Amino acid sequence: MAEVIRMPRLSDTMTEGKIVAWNKKVGDKIKPGDVLAEVETDKATMELESYNEGVLLHIGVASGNAVVVDGILAVVGKEGEDFASLLTASSNETPKEAVTAADASVAATTATPAPNTTTVSTASQNGDDRIKASPLAKKIAADKGIDISQLSGSGDGGRIVKKDIDQYQPGKTSGKAAPVMIPVVIGQEGHNDIELSQMRKTIARRLSESMYNAPHFYLTMEMNMDKAMEARNAINEVSPVKVSFNDMIIKACAAALRQHPDVNSSWMNDFIRQHHHIHIGSAVAMTDGLIVPVVKFADQKSLSQIAAETKSLYTKAKEKKLQPAEFSGNTFTISNLGMLGIEEFTAIINPPDSCILAVGSIKEVVVKKDFDFAVTNVMKVTLSCDHRSVDGAVGAAFLQTLKKFIENPVTLLV
Repeated sequence: MAEVIRMPRLSDTMTEGKIVAWNKKVGDKIKPGDVLAEVETDKATMELESYNEGVLLHIGVASGNAVVVDGILAVVGKEGEDFASLLTASSNETPKEAVTAADASVAATTATPAPNTTTVSTASQNGDDRIKASPLAKKIAADKGIDISQLSGSGDGGRIVKKDIDQYQPGKTSGKAAPVMIPVVIGQEGHNDIELSQMRKTIARRLSESMYNAPHFYLTMEMNMDKAMEARNAINEVSPVKVSFNDMIIKACAAALRQHPDVNSSWMNDFIRQHHHIHIGSAVAMTDGLIVPVVKFADQKSLSQIAAETKSLYTKAKEKKLQPAEFSGNTFTISNLGMLGIEEFTAIINPPDSCILAVGSIKEVVVKKDFDFAVTNVMKVTLSCDHRSVDGAVGAAFLQTLKKFIENPVTLLV
């Protein structure tokens, strides 16, 4: 019997998915585990695998187009089977109650950053010298600066596929690809229209909703970083993984949240949910937007454990290999632009959190000490709060506790 395949929800914030490419065409035989299509979500580009067996009878959305979650993607059944009535019925029913054949196992896809090498054989080409590669392979190669003509394809007819880029091993001479420069013509106007990725669409929608719906207010506090800098140096002499200031801030926030559960909460319209667990999201900038990997149970982990986990999560994020469980479930978020030289800024709350902490850079300032002057290191942080669930005094008390942990890091070790 023919079955409808629908667009699965591949992330907690996904509302639609864009078909990057179909790997099967109408009439092809399908078996469980076959990759039907490459789907761009708001978080990553993923492979859509089928649990069905049969023949691909119908494709409901063309490559390059988007379809809403639970929208009809395809129909699989017996060769020659009439599926028109099934398609009509499926279009009228509640999508979430439709055929479970839409369930798909997914794998985040990307390549190891690795451009410029001459040690890999040239890609297979057809007669007109065009490189045979899947749209996903081309997209990932372009994102990572890989010269796709230097790869050999393992797909049908020598076609370069995602796996070939995943397995690409750079030579020692590899480096970053040069940025594309837009030529400037004197006296001539021009512009460049950039198509919105699913990630950028979701960022625009969710943060607009957050800014519009959540009444933000901001609390800024300056913290002395002298002891934190000394402690970090001492910790890294014995830690198996290099601990960053951001790792220390994650740990300090987790410890402070344990003492201030009102901040570790979510506005649920009819009630406020105080979370017993502490999951810290840490924003990571990507080429087409932001993603927030989550360190779960951060208050229960040591600094070296947090450092190892964040390093792994950030690498996966930049390579678009994060799995949904690794970028969802946050109860509090940190946005750190200090490493980019930003001294102070405000951040938009990341739903469903009630607060987000914006972290600025550490800078030297001259202060008066007794009858002399000295140089000290300070850092400013700004807490954005949802006034529906967190009051000013609550946010201020949280920052005071955070300040104590940051300025006396030994308290994080006991």
